[in-house]
Amino acid sequence: MTNVLILGANGQIARIVAQRVLAEQPDVALTLYLRSAERVADLVALGGGAGDAVSAGAGAGTGAAGRVRIVDGDIHDAATLEEAMRGQDIVYISNVDHDADNALTELVISTMKKTGVSRVIASNVLGIYGEVPGEFGRWNESIITPVGMTRALRSDTLLDESGLDYTTLRLPWLNDRDEIDYTITHKGEDYVGVSGSRQSMADVIVKIIAEPSFLSRESVGVAAAYTQGSDRPVY
Repeated sequence: MTNVLILGANGQIARIVAQRVLAEQPDVALTLYLRSAERVADLVALGGGAGDAVSAGAGAGTGAAGRVRIVDGDIHDAATLEEAMRGQDIVYISNVDHDADNALTELVISTMKKTGVSRVIASNVLGIYGEVPGEFGRWNESIITPVGMTRALRSDTLLDESGLDYTTLRLPWLNDRDEIDYTITHKGEDYVGVSGSRQSMADVIVKIIAEPSFLSRESVGVAAAYTQGSDRPVY
């Protein structure tokens, strides 16, 4: 089995990822890490059992079929995170790190090194490299703010310099369209598109879980190309 830890497992994209992995990749087991673990009871059921949630520091509940564990804890709790991280093959951080000191990214990196895990998928935002052109790029920077951009950029830089096998997904403004339609752009290229569906973002993550070498050691933009040229998000 490939073991995948999802941090912030009740996020909208994270839930889509979990649902698809459980349906499509029977050789993958998930550890769902979040506060108020009862919110993912439906995902535990999809994994084949009625796993028990446990509190921070008390271990992890496991679905009867062994494919889903749930850990109820704060993502900044170092001891609980380390316990959840042990034995994992891939870590997916669904939260964008907006901490003033990038404590989230720093803790994930240090815990991965401590537990011997190397593959990580991290969420981030578009525009951190000034890669979003035109009026939309100007508007995007004004909404995220210079402080937000600085913190997001440092998160990506920390991963790039960590020595870990990372993929950063610079996400666009998201919508709930029922489509999988996206273009991937690489660091140093202009970002293509302004918006994309959560289904599309999840698709990239599911592909990485299925083939961990996909987008290895890259920071990429992901958006629907048909939204290119819009001045505001496409919902």
